[in-house]
Amino acid sequence: MNWADFSASEPDLAKTVEDRFGAFTHHTLATLRKDGSPRTTGLEVRFLNGELWLGMMPNSLKALDLRRDPRFALQANPGEGQTMGGGDVRISGRAIEVDDPEVKAGYTEEVEPPEPLHLFRTELTEVVRTYIEDDRYLVVQVWKPGEPTRTLKRT
Repeated sequence: MNWADFSASEPDLAKTVEDRFGAFTHHTLATLRKDGSPRTTGLEVRFLNGELWLGMMPNSLKALDLRRDPRFALQANPGEGQTMGGGDVRISGRAIEVDDPEVKAGYTEEVEPPEPLHLFRTELTEVVRTYIEDDRYLVVQVWKPGEPTRTLKRT
């Protein structure tokens, strides 16, 4: 399921997630190293034409990780201080490298990244938003493909 599918099924949550990622330029990507241990790195992301795109420098370790094992987790930059306006949002899924020159050209025309680059589109397996409600509740929204969003509240 790509970003367009998720947005169609959960438009309010999708808008909140896009807003959180849009609030800052750099976010945190987690990939898996050759030995299976996690690697976290900074990354810029784009929501464009119904896709969540991950662009990377040629032969960067994160790109090589995703080529070997496409699973990833992406966390929006929480911002300065401790307010986390809009909550904490995370996306998990699989990154699929795009080799089609026309698709890459469309992306680079819109985004104007340094080239050459590795370009990945994403297939989502989970979207999570965590936030505080009424200064009293910790609220966790969890979406997975084919399931309604679950909302958990804790005091």
